[in-house]
Amino acid sequence: MGLLWGLIIGGLAGWIAGNLMKGQGFGLLGNIVVGLVGGFLGGLLFRLLGLAATGIIGSLVMSVIGAVLLIFVVGKIARR
Repeated sequence: MGLLWGLIIGGLAGWIAGNLMKGQGFGLLGNIVVGLVGGFLGGLLFRLLGLAATGIIGSLVMSVIGAVLLIFVVGKIARR
Protein backbone atom coordinates (compact mmCIF):
# COMPACT_ATOMS: atom_id res chain seq x y z
CA MET A 1 0.00 0.00 0.00
CA GLY A 2 2.96 2.31 0.65
CA LEU A 3 4.13 1.98 -2.96
CA LEU A 4 0.67 2.86 -4.23
CA TRP A 5 0.50 5.97 -2.03
CA GLY A 6 4.00 6.93 -3.17
CA LEU A 7 2.94 6.72 -6.81
CA ILE A 8 -0.26 8.68 -6.16
CA ILE A 9 1.55 11.41 -4.23
CA GLY A 10 4.36 11.46 -6.80
CA GLY A 11 1.93 11.86 -9.69
CA LEU A 12 -0.03 14.56 -7.94
CA ALA A 13 3.11 16.43 -6.86
CA GLY A 14 4.56 16.26 -10.37
CA TRP A 15 1.31 17.53 -11.88
CA ILE A 16 1.10 20.43 -9.39
CA ALA A 17 4.75 21.35 -9.91
CA GLY A 18 4.36 21.17 -13.69
CA ASN A 19 1.38 23.49 -13.53
CA LEU A 20 3.22 25.92 -11.25
CA MET A 21 6.41 26.04 -13.30
CA LYS A 22 5.35 25.58 -16.92
CA GLY A 23 1.60 25.95 -16.95
CA GLN A 24 1.08 22.30 -17.96
CA GLY A 25 1.83 18.80 -16.73
CA PHE A 26 4.27 16.24 -18.11
CA GLY A 27 1.86 13.36 -18.75
CA LEU A 28 1.07 10.62 -16.25
CA LEU A 29 4.45 8.87 -16.27
CA GLY A 30 6.40 12.14 -16.38
CA ASN A 31 4.41 13.55 -13.46
CA ILE A 32 5.07 10.43 -11.39
CA VAL A 33 8.82 10.53 -12.12
CA VAL A 34 9.11 14.26 -11.42
CA GLY A 35 7.07 13.86 -8.23
CA LEU A 36 9.09 10.89 -6.94
CA VAL A 37 12.44 12.56 -7.63
CA GLY A 38 11.02 15.78 -6.20
CA GLY A 39 9.97 13.90 -3.07
CA PHE A 40 13.51 12.66 -2.65
CA LEU A 41 14.97 16.15 -3.17
CA GLY A 42 12.33 17.71 -0.93
CA GLY A 43 13.16 15.18 1.79
CA LEU A 44 16.85 16.06 1.58
CA LEU A 45 16.09 19.78 1.63
CA PHE A 46 13.72 19.46 4.58
CA ARG A 47 16.28 17.44 6.56
CA LEU A 48 18.99 20.02 5.83
CA LEU A 49 16.69 22.77 7.10
CA GLY A 50 15.66 20.76 10.16
CA LEU A 51 12.03 20.52 9.06
CA ALA A 52 9.75 17.49 9.15
CA ALA A 53 6.82 16.59 6.94
CA THR A 54 4.30 14.16 8.39
CA GLY A 55 1.22 12.57 6.91
CA ILE A 56 -0.06 12.59 3.38
CA ILE A 57 -0.42 16.38 3.14
CA GLY A 58 3.10 16.93 4.50
CA SER A 59 4.51 14.43 2.02
CA LEU A 60 2.64 16.11 -0.81
CA VAL A 61 3.90 19.58 0.15
CA MET A 62 7.46 18.29 0.49
CA SER A 63 7.25 16.52 -2.87
CA VAL A 64 5.82 19.59 -4.62
CA ILE A 65 8.59 21.80 -3.24
CA GLY A 66 11.22 19.29 -4.34
CA ALA A 67 9.62 18.88 -7.78
CA VAL A 68 9.47 22.65 -8.31
CA LEU A 69 13.15 22.86 -7.36
CA LEU A 70 13.94 20.01 -9.76
CA ILE A 71 12.08 21.65 -12.66
CA PHE A 72 13.78 24.98 -11.93
CA VAL A 73 17.29 23.48 -11.89
CA VAL A 74 16.71 21.34 -14.99
CA GLY A 75 15.28 24.38 -16.79
CA LYS A 76 18.36 26.45 -15.95
CA ILE A 77 20.73 23.68 -17.08
CA ALA A 78 18.80 23.03 -20.30
CA ARG A 79 18.93 26.69 -21.34
CA ARG A 80 22.72 26.76 -21.36
